[in-house]
Amino acid sequence: MRSTVHSLFPTLVWEARLAREAYLPLNDAILRRLAALRQGAPDPPVGSGWQSPVTLHRREEMAPLVTAIDRLAQGVLEFLHIGECEAPRITGCWANMNPPGAAHRMHAHPNNFLSGAYYVQVPPGADTINFHDPRPQAAVLRPPVTELAAQNADQVVVRVAAGTLLLFPAWLAHSVGPNASAETRVSVSFNLMFPRFAETLAQPLWGEE
Repeated sequence: MRSTVHSLFPTLVWEARLAREAYLPLNDAILRRLAALRQGAPDPPVGSGWQSPVTLHRREEMAPLVTAIDRLAQGVLEFLHIGECEAPRITGCWANMNPPGAAHRMHAHPNNFLSGAYYVQVPPGADTINFHDPRPQAAVLRPPVTELAAQNADQVVVRVAAGTLLLFPAWLAHSVGPNASAETRVSVSFNLMFPRFAETLAQPLWGEE
């Protein structure tokens, strides 16, 4: 008997790594900006994190990151063979500061095409992100397995480092486990959406008769 396995409807996460000479000054600039934003603010409650305003992409020092995001997003469009539309633009960009013990519950980013994260300060013990199975029906039955693999896991843990840039579908649920290090974990999250979506991409796929 001959058999074939078909891998259907893959869930994709795109990863890029900025060069050291690019991410070191960028990360220093981001940390300085966050220090200024948090000047005089109280520390977050134990087990909680802090998020900046969602307009960081408009800051001058964020220009290198915006350029990197735009380049990776263009690569995503080419990979998915998407054409005849304007490139997606950043709709929001904010920093996450998670002190020791802080986590981020499972969530997704509605009303966007892509979401992403850029990593500024990720000490050992705080250097992962979890992506969760987007198929709710897959949890109906979970027989025991002899070995965890991509084909049977309900989540995938991706390890990151300073300078790592991730892009993924905005609908893909993700979370961050508790910071098990003695330092603050710092990342920058963002969303991308097609401009003028209602005037272009939201039009019916059939023509007028």
